Amino acid sequence: MSVLLNFDDDARAGMLCYLVVGELVAMAITGDWLKTVHLVELARIRMSANSARCDWRERLAIVRAAADLAPEAQAAFKLATEKMLAPLSTDGWRLDYRQAVVREIHDMSASRMRHVK
Repeated sequence: MSVLLNFDDDARAGMLCYLVVGELVAMAITGDWLKTVHLVELARIRMSANSARCDWRERLAIVRAAADLAPEAQAAFKLATEKMLAPLSTDGWRLDYRQAVVREIHDMSASRMRHVK
């Protein structure tokens, strides 16, 4: 059985942005970055919520990119506390793209995904 893949460039960047913010939240709360297994699960949850489908290798590449990009985003935007990160999401775990920082992380993510194929 084949699976219809519907992951375009914007979906990849959105996934990476979401995972990077997840990494930032984990660091703020626990003092540690997420383990790969937790990033994979976070990606699965987001894909399920958005009815997205992609190849597992592509998903793993995005997870790896998130692990690399999160420290860069943390340094660039100085997002180190829960209080600083809270405005980045709305309705639970939906990112609030009205926030400039979210848009900038998304732009960083889109740029990074152009190099990950």
